Amino acid sequence: MATSSETSDQNVKSRRPAESAFKQQRLPAWQPILTAGTVLPTFFVIGIAFIPVGIGLLYFSDEVKEHVIDYTNCLKDGENITCADYIKRTSMDQCICRLSFNLTEDFKNDVYFYYGLSNYYQNHRRYVKSRDDSQLLGRLSLTPSSDCEPFAYAIEDGKSKPVAPCGAIANSLFNDTLTVRSQEVSKDVPVLRTGIAWASDKEIKFRNPEGDLRVAFANFTKPVNWRLNVWELDLNDTENNGFQNEDLIVWMRTAALPTFRKLYRRVDHTKEGFMNGLLKGPYVLTVEYNYPVTDFDGTKSFIISTTSLLGGKNPFLGVAYVVVGTLCLLLGIVLLVIHVKCSKSTTEMINVNPRTPYS
Repeated sequence: MATSSETSDQNVKSRRPAESAFKQQRLPAWQPILTAGTVLPTFFVIGIAFIPVGIGLLYFSDEVKEHVIDYTNCLKDGENITCADYIKRTSMDQCICRLSFNLTEDFKNDVYFYYGLSNYYQNHRRYVKSRDDSQLLGRLSLTPSSDCEPFAYAIEDGKSKPVAPCGAIANSLFNDTLTVRSQEVSKDVPVLRTGIAWASDKEIKFRNPEGDLRVAFANFTKPVNWRLNVWELDLNDTENNGFQNEDLIVWMRTAALPTFRKLYRRVDHTKEGFMNGLLKGPYVLTVEYNYPVTDFDGTKSFIISTTSLLGGKNPFLGVAYVVVGTLCLLLGIVLLVIHVKCSKSTTEMINVNPRTPYS
């Protein structure tokens, strides 16, 4: 009986951790001792470093000029009805509206056009994954990814066909047409449709199938909400057509926040009258209004902007640096005063013994 008991005890696995320095917690450790001599310099260094950086960021942000036009409720040409209501009543018939505006200062150097949307949640989990990356790489299949449902197939001529590009992101592609006309020179502002997407996206994530696009997409149909097929997006530029269309590529890079803007066009500064940017004066924005946003309480805007060394206008980072730097300086000063008034002298610290009263 004793032998059996000893064998049973040996078979029981021990809960003792393995005999290693890590599992037995014998590794060397370092714990900082927070004293006035280490904490106060840290606060002052952070404050002195952050405030100039924040001021620099604010300076570069203020150098960027912007003009924002909200055209959500613009009126249809010649009628007393908003384009938002018109396209809702007429099942998405095209509506044209015009908005006059005035630039009060010159927009020098490179000028960019953006469109902005609000209350639009492109970061929704199901929306973000509703795409077929293999298809967007030009590997066409008559069976799109299940992630595209319910935008994987559509009816065309009474037959169900796979959609290209499939998915909710592509189906909701922004399709307003925005044109700016200078009344000073009586010309439309010349723009470029290329150079607006990330080079890495166009070169790596989006590729067209080989051969003629019309033939390659013959067995596919367009997304339900599109007016054109994917191979008709830019017939004037074969390198900006199909899945290589930069408007599509820009839209497919989903936004992280519900209020966002996306690059729409670059002003062509090689044309006469616009070589130095946009001059101050009267302009007219013409909108081919196709994209509905009022149903989800969204808004649409058109933005004219320049850029700085650090990109577009964004004062948040500069303000954050200044606020953090200021708080660190204030805390450093307060703690320094407390340390000078309340700390013990070196002699007092040396003479401390068990009978020294606490104070």
